[in-house]
Amino acid sequence: MGLVFLAMLCFSHGAAAAQDGPETEPEADRYAGYEAGIEAALGGDYATAFREFSIAASQGLDLAQYNLAILYYTGRGVDRDLALSYRWTRAAAEQGHAAAQANLGSLYLAGEGVAQDVAGGIEWLKRAARGGESAAAFSLATFYHDGDLVPQDRVQAHAWAAWAEHRGHPDAAALRQRMEARLSPAQLSTARRLFARWQIGDF
Repeated sequence: MGLVFLAMLCFSHGAAAAQDGPETEPEADRYAGYEAGIEAALGGDYATAFREFSIAASQGLDLAQYNLAILYYTGRGVDRDLALSYRWTRAAAEQGHAAAQANLGSLYLAGEGVAQDVAGGIEWLKRAARGGESAAAFSLATFYHDGDLVPQDRVQAHAWAAWAEHRGHPDAAALRQRMEARLSPAQLSTARRLFARWQIGDF
């Protein structure tokens, strides 16, 4: 199963993430706490990172929610707790954080921290892939190619491989090329038309 939980912390800086910067004092405090967590994590002080991310996450910052979920998943700075990793992953995912959406899909598919839900997991992976998360698109390509978790559909598989390649996944081009050898001309044409639709936002 080509399923990967993205266990890398997000080191995006809050001020850069907000287009015009925080506008109110509570927002400034929220981003300041997140920045303190980033600096602590970069220095290997995960206990401090956990404390700072927890505060910013409880105030609704998706970047902090995502990172807090990673700490709970990996057990860095806090005891490992998959249920809380799920909770904070979902909070960030619902705000549109693409990597969190990919991780939420992985948690549902694996049944980690939440009851297994294959259909829900696939849908969250699709949301993540549409949002630019290449690892999610690559996973979908392998699932549809192998008939793993979803009915085999090599047209969908090729389209998702092309989408993963478009989004920069390092292994997607080779996967797409291998798939093409197994497609009929009609199937390949359909897959390419599907990918072309996705490129203009028609998912």
